[in-house]
Amino acid sequence: MTHCARVEEHCGRCDRPLPFAFTMAFQPIVDVAHAEIIAYEALVRGTQGESARDILQRLDDTLLYRFDQACRVKAIELASRLGMREVLSINFLPNAVYEPSACIQATLQAAERHAWPIERINFEIVESEAITDRGHLKRIVDTYHAMGFSTALDDFGTGYANLDLLTELHPEALKLDRQLVMGIDRDPRRQTLVRAAIVMAEGIGCRLIAEGVETAAEARWLRAAGISRQQGYFFARPGLETLPTVDAERFAELDRG
Repeated sequence: MTHCARVEEHCGRCDRPLPFAFTMAFQPIVDVAHAEIIAYEALVRGTQGESARDILQRLDDTLLYRFDQACRVKAIELASRLGMREVLSINFLPNAVYEPSACIQATLQAAERHAWPIERINFEIVESEAITDRGHLKRIVDTYHAMGFSTALDDFGTGYANLDLLTELHPEALKLDRQLVMGIDRDPRRQTLVRAAIVMAEGIGCRLIAEGVETAAEARWLRAAGISRQQGYFFARPGLETLPTVDAERFAELDRG
């Protein structure tokens, strides 16, 4: 099968229903320097609140493309219905994108249908497996940037999201994985690694977002180090088909202690 035929085959299937139902939960990403929510990440969930892992276990290679497309559309539909005004951050699987310009069409149509501005969509690059074609991933990111989307590299510092990707990719943001964040206020090794990441990110023009922030002490240390964009249970847990708010007391707590 030629490349073009393969693209046509997969892109022509995106309207077919999946053999299982799913929905989205939303978790806020905050800017602690301004005590405000700046974005929401859309997270896959079952319709009864089942975890993302439960849903992802139902996938195989034949469903990957349709699932990736359905997630994008579902996230935009729900965000619009819930009245979100912040940036919508959507995870995508690079290996599910066959041809960037063709595979983005369902996303563009959903955005137009719901009057959702392109500049308020951020794509988080999720690497569930090794990327074998770096050139293809670069084409995806470059295509999305040319269309007005922003991108972030998820789980930075663990798994496959490592430094070598940044020799070719130019995401706007790097999301520090929870493994680097947990207990950082009392762990000199993690502090050293994160400080190095801060210097690197500044040098290549990327913002850092700390994921998995669960305590005031972690959030406080990260803010003092210069990472004001944060996400995690300390601020709010994901809300199933809802937009969680962040209690003002959470921000105030960072100025105490």
